[in-house]
Parts: sequence; structure tokens; C-alpha cells
Amino acid sequence: MELLARQGLWLYTHPLIKLSSLLPTRCKFFSLTETPEDYTLMVDEEGFKELPPSEFLQVAEATWLVMNVSSHSGAAVQAAGVTKIARSVITPLAEHHVSVLMLSTYQTDFILVREQDLSVVIHTLAQEFDIYREVGGEPVPVARDDSSNGFPRAQHGPSPTVHPIQSPQNRFCVLTLDPETLPAIATTLIDVLFYSHSAPKEVALGSPEPSSIQFFAFSLIEGYISIVMDAETQKKFPSDLLLTSSSGELWRMVRIGGQPLGFDECGIVAQIAGPLAAADISAYYISTFNFDHALVPEDGINSVIAVLQRRPESLAS
Repeated sequence: MELLARQGLWLYTHPLIKLSSLLPTRCKFFSLTETPEDYTLMVDEEGFKELPPSEFLQVAEATWLVMNVSSHSGAAVQAAGVTKIARSVITPLAEHHVSVLMLSTYQTDFILVREQDLSVVIHTLAQEFDIYREVGGEPVPVARDDSSNGFPRAQHGPSPTVHPIQSPQNRFCVLTLDPETLPAIATTLIDVLFYSHSAPKEVALGSPEPSSIQFFAFSLIEGYISIVMDAETQKKFPSDLLLTSSSGELWRMVRIGGQPLGFDECGIVAQIAGPLAAADISAYYISTFNFDHALVPEDGINSVIAVLQRRPESLAS
């Protein structure tokens, strides 16, 4: 299996995005996620340069490297999902105190690590993976000797915080789009993101489930588009342009965190991805500036909640 570390990435949040800033023209890695709190953007260096300054902009201090895992099967290269890399990537990095963010798309899953942690990442994963770093657009092999010596061994530090979870009532779609047809949905896309917000639906009195929430994720990465949206929101778009899997599967969300999570804590993704992987449950995972979000198959949401409610047991073992 191979792991590719891509260019530096900037992560920031903004309460309102100007329309002119929606799609920087030279950006190869662009992700915009709307949550009830704010908008989270992940952009590469070119995209960061194009965005106008704003007093409302809050930028994460670190520069992040983007990694993704691929496995070779003959001549084809297939992406490995977040639950498939829980044991081989996510958990080892947590054990070595590396904070990670995740961005799942229709096509693949991206792992974000701080640039300052790259040497630890290489030493942690080099036995399992052939690691490459993107230089001038080309993958260049990274040897273990290329990073600094004295990397920390896995240690049993303080038990990680078990963050609360919620499952909104929304049913979500994970979709893709031919980039050439993007202009055909641009007006609807802007309207959904910035204008046509509706109040969360009320739930029946006494229901344990929270109401639906506002959530929309759009990414354009290396020419591939991925969209996550509420099934009701999907009805606003032309049905013949948005593509999904042949099963048309719908997804439910597990939202992680009662308070903003921050970027320094290690093991947040691992405490979700690990138990889901052990239960063989597929998941998309999207980190934002304040909270994390896992999308799981709709028909398995009750099993997911049951698995994750047992986390104190698994984390203590």
C-alpha cells in the first residue's frame, strides 16, 4: 500500500463567505463545509493566496499536509476508506500523539497532519506503507532516514477524552458531479450555501434524537468534485447531473463533540474510526474547524450508536 503526502494546506473558518471567494481559480485542493456554527475551508497555498483578507477570518495556526492511501490491484489504483485505514494509519498516529483531521470525499479519504509532525508520521507508518511526497506535482519516495532522529515511541499517556455524540435526523447523500457541468448548478449551489437556509425541523416531544441540522460539504480536489448534502436539499438540484452509487444509499450523521474540539487533541478520529472498523461499518468522515462528523449507512445507525456508546470500555482496554 502507498501513502502520498501532498502540498501544504491551510484550514480556516469564516461566518460568511463572499461569493467571489467560493472557487479560487488556481486552487487544486478546495473544500468548503457549512455547519450550523460557521463555514470551514481547506485550501492549498494557491487558493490561500487568492482569498481576500477579512477581519472575520480565523486561521488555524499550523500548516497541514494532506495524505491519502491507495492500494494497487493490477494496473488500477483504488482508494481505501476511513474504516479500512483505522488500524493501519489512524490508530498508530494517535498512539504516537499525532493530531489528525479527516476529509472523506466521494472518491477517496484524505488524512491531514501538521507539517511539523511529518517526521513522526514517516517513522510511524514506514513499515506498513511506501511513502511518497509530492514535489513539483510528482510523487517522490520518502526514506525513513530523511526525517529527524529521536522520534517518540508509542506511549500510554492520559486516557483520551470520550467526546459526546449526536445523531441529527437528516438523511444525507454523497454525490459527485462532472466538473464540466458545474456551471449548470452554480446558481443553485450558491443559493443553497448562502441564501435559502431553513430553520431546523422540530422533533416530536420526548424524542431522543436532535432535530436536523444545516450541513453541506463541497470539495473540488485535483479536478474531482464531491458533494455531501441533505436528501431534501438534493431535490433542488437537477437529478440528471448529480451522480451517486448505483445503490443510491442514504447516510446518517454522527456529530462528535459537545464543545469545539480544537486541533491539539490526539485520538479523536481514532475513537470513532476504530470501533466502526472493528464492527465492519463503512463511514465517511469530515472534520471541520469546531466539530467532527461521521456519515454511516442509514440502515445501520442504531448499531453505530450502540457501538460508539461503548467507547469508554474499548478505550480503557
